[in-house]
Amino acid sequence: MDERITAAKRELGREAVVLGHHYQRDEVIRFADHRGDSYRLSQQAAQAQGKYIVFCGVHFMAESADVLSRPGQVTILPDLNAGCSMADMAEITQVEDCWEQLISAGITSDAGEGITPITYMNSTAAIKAFCGERNGVVCTSSNAAGAFEWAFAKTPKVLFLPDQHLGRNTAYRMGIPLNEMVVWDPYMINGGLTPERLRAARVILWKGHCSVHQRFLPEHVDAVRAKYPGIKVIVHPECRWEVCQKADDIGSTDKLISIIREAPAGSTFAVGTEIHLVNRMGKEFAAEGKKVITLDDSGCLCTTMFRISPQHLCWALENLVDGNVVNQIKVKDDVKHWARVALDRMLEIS
Repeated sequence: MDERITAAKRELGREAVVLGHHYQRDEVIRFADHRGDSYRLSQQAAQAQGKYIVFCGVHFMAESADVLSRPGQVTILPDLNAGCSMADMAEITQVEDCWEQLISAGITSDAGEGITPITYMNSTAAIKAFCGERNGVVCTSSNAAGAFEWAFAKTPKVLFLPDQHLGRNTAYRMGIPLNEMVVWDPYMINGGLTPERLRAARVILWKGHCSVHQRFLPEHVDAVRAKYPGIKVIVHPECRWEVCQKADDIGSTDKLISIIREAPAGSTFAVGTEIHLVNRMGKEFAAEGKKVITLDDSGCLCTTMFRISPQHLCWALENLVDGNVVNQIKVKDDVKHWARVALDRMLEIS
């Protein structure tokens, strides 16, 4: 399989660029021309020169690549079943209903004059377009704080979706107390909130989360510190607030890698993020005398990212060699326009 993928890549040459997310399995990411977190890969997609962008990630990432691509470029997701449970927690009709209720409560106008919507990159193109059309923005875990600062410079409130944990951790680190944040439950009338709570809140968080990162608990931090005295605990901001408060540092996947890379030899880290990345860092940094372990031995992998296999990548590339485009991700033009507006704002803010 490796030989077939290598041969197909060689034949396609610069016409095809393969992007690989950090959470991807080793058997696939070894073939990536660029690897990184969702922000870095969105930049690489925007700068890609070839005709084909083969995205080894999940559906929303490929959508963003298509939105940022130039006319004539084609974005391919090797397995269409590679979705994201977090992105699925914010469905466009639910978000539109939330917005209507915020208008009825006097929180904002249809143009978004009282509140700025911010969506995490881990959301559908439709949600990104929703934010773009209402003077909002997209963010990643790398630049969420910058997006919040940009939003608060123009409105007193922020609606953040779909990950409540990233929103809460970002706002708290900016000095916003927990009692000025509320969680909007899309399955309850008015989000399960009273008009008074809505008016008092500076940050309205969507009730969504990452299934991988929410599994990490405060007791995992206590247990690893007891077992390895002096260990540094670093976690992704998609983890619960209670976990982030106990950690030594928090950051995007790229930042977590940088923290370990810049640490002196002999350092030991427990990392709260997806297991494929943790294991990869463990192997890579062992040569530098650094120990990297997972924060929780029973932590799960990103099952949807895992759907991208060498067989899927080989199939997609060999079809391109034969002149066939399979699994193309194509965002509708009207959605693409406003999603592009929101993504361009993110790149400008960064």
